[in-house]
Amino acid sequence: MDLLLYVLKHKKISQNITISGSKSESNRLLILQKLFPEISIENLSDSDDSVHMQHALSTEKELVDIGHAGTAMRFLTSYFATTEGRNVILTGSERMQNRPIKILVDALQDLGAKIEYQDKIGYPPLKISSTKITKEKVQIHGNVSSQYISSLLLVASKLENGLTIELLGEITSIPYIEMTLSLLHQLGIETKFEGNFIQVFPKKSVQNQTIVVESDWSSASYFYSIVAISEIGSEIILSAYKNNSLQGDSCLATIYQHFGVETVFQENSITLKKIKESSKELLEIDLKNAPDIAQTIAVTCFAEGIACNLTGLHTLKIKETDRLEALHDELTKLGATISVSDKSLHLEKSAEIKKNIQIKTYNDHRMAMAFAPLALKVPIKILDAEVVTKSYQKFWDDMQLIGIEVDELV
Repeated sequence: MDLLLYVLKHKKISQNITISGSKSESNRLLILQKLFPEISIENLSDSDDSVHMQHALSTEKELVDIGHAGTAMRFLTSYFATTEGRNVILTGSERMQNRPIKILVDALQDLGAKIEYQDKIGYPPLKISSTKITKEKVQIHGNVSSQYISSLLLVASKLENGLTIELLGEITSIPYIEMTLSLLHQLGIETKFEGNFIQVFPKKSVQNQTIVVESDWSSASYFYSIVAISEIGSEIILSAYKNNSLQGDSCLATIYQHFGVETVFQENSITLKKIKESSKELLEIDLKNAPDIAQTIAVTCFAEGIACNLTGLHTLKIKETDRLEALHDELTKLGATISVSDKSLHLEKSAEIKKNIQIKTYNDHRMAMAFAPLALKVPIKILDAEVVTKSYQKFWDDMQLIGIEVDELV
């Protein structure tokens, strides 16, 4: 499905939007719920990734296919590797079979897990055989995807002796590690995070409880971008969000002050208000703790004619696509002057945005959603737009709510 996005008449935006629960929190809680059935979950994400996760955890089949769901692949690798009485072949889409997982598999094998590669060494599909894990210490590099580390943390309390993880070198994406630890704490699981060591103590059961998932801050980023590009006085109310969020992407509230967007926290929602013009000063941000919002920020800067240096982006090379190269190629088509390395992005000021450009999405939901706000400036075409369902089922409906016309191209 290819879409044409445009605006019939520019006006101040005023709208209320309800966003599904955080995919990051939901997928962690689904693993924990399988380990501790005493947990109930409310406001679960309706994303494709969470649907894949639920299916994988409920199926009795040997072949478990999680499609494009990278979080599910990583979390399920540890779950199946430490679950006795279950043998599976864990696989995914063609892109998933080219996303590395060797660092996590090495760590699990060091603990005694039985995992074999079915094709290329270091990549899915994986044959995971049932075994009992008794070792309690493992090392893993701290500058890799935090999902590898969270994957180990989620199953650690169910191991006979718990688990101590030594993080080697610099630690990145700390908010996502802290999110996992916070959810463990909510369940009454004892942990310690001191220096480069994380310890999780064993726990056989937890108290009956219901956990409400906060809405997804990554999904909120596209509305921050929309308000930033809109007229002064525009505002969007988003629910359900917390001031003391577990999600690293909640740094949006601070970052988007640069674009004149104020965030007002209410009891169960946030209001985004465009109160002044964007600053035209160079925007320099280290996004090592929130790399998933890099695409949105880069596109917002381009739309507002702002130069930016974004660093800490080394994990974007192994996402749904190579997001740095994808950003370079698609922004260049729109008229941007942009350069990327393996971990950074530099965008020059732009005075013009080319119209009716076709944006490739590379099977990456965030490419589609990050570029959508540009429709407030020029008509734009989004190819393979259905990819947004990976994390945000009703994204295109919500775009129409705030005044962006969405027509399917034939």
